[in-house]
Amino acid sequence: MILSSLQLCAIQGLPTVTVPDVIDVLLVAFLCYQIYKLVRGTNVLRIFWAVIIIYVLWQIVTMLHMRLSSEILGQFISIGLILLIIVFQPEIRRFLLLVGTKTSIGGDTMRKRFRFWKTTMSDDHSKAYLEPYIQACMHMSQSKTGALIVFIRQNEVNDIIATGERIDAMTSSALLEALFFKNSPLHDGAVMVKGNRVVAARCILPVSSNNSIDPNLGLRHRSAIGITEQTDVISVVVSEETGAISYAVGGTIHHDVTPVQLRRYLETSL
Repeated sequence: MILSSLQLCAIQGLPTVTVPDVIDVLLVAFLCYQIYKLVRGTNVLRIFWAVIIIYVLWQIVTMLHMRLSSEILGQFISIGLILLIIVFQPEIRRFLLLVGTKTSIGGDTMRKRFRFWKTTMSDDHSKAYLEPYIQACMHMSQSKTGALIVFIRQNEVNDIIATGERIDAMTSSALLEALFFKNSPLHDGAVMVKGNRVVAARCILPVSSNNSIDPNLGLRHRSAIGITEQTDVISVVVSEETGAISYAVGGTIHHDVTPVQLRRYLETSL
């Protein structure tokens, strides 16, 4: 049936559709969807549409042989690539990080799917080193102590670590609670952790510019989302106002989770 349709198209002079053509269309559609997800809810989307309108207008004036307008728009288009790189620099960086990171596209799903490869010993070890984080979040939630803990995974975040104070100490619940104590000189900013060690404290995180974020969220929550938009880290936030525990990953925040839910997620994602 398909073969006869292709033969009919060839007889009538219409272009034939091959398997590489279908793959090509699907690949372009996938890339466009990923780019749309990156710029959705930001001002970049408006700039993107403006660029498309200018390009279409340039094609129209060229077809109508409007030489002056075509020349002006043509000069603009010729330097448009450089302008796009400058304007979209944060989004391009974020997209390249997503492509180059194992955990960005499908990584979390693959880890969960192949969890049966883990031994009982490794599961017990992961539960043991996560316990101080869970206990600290639970205690700070009860006392309504604001906190922001960033779990480092695949991406290197040395530029973020450099903005804070190096700690490099074994993690404990008491250490985390002392760092976020309101009279502590290190309580502002985020604590960067990796495995069972506290790497740095008072680190400055990039704030998300996504306009679709709940406007009631404060700077701490926006920073937790912002760092996960650019890297594959996991951010855990304790609200100073309500004591609610939340975690952010991939630019999405999950509100008001229980310590049990947080432990379960970290066990499967770290």
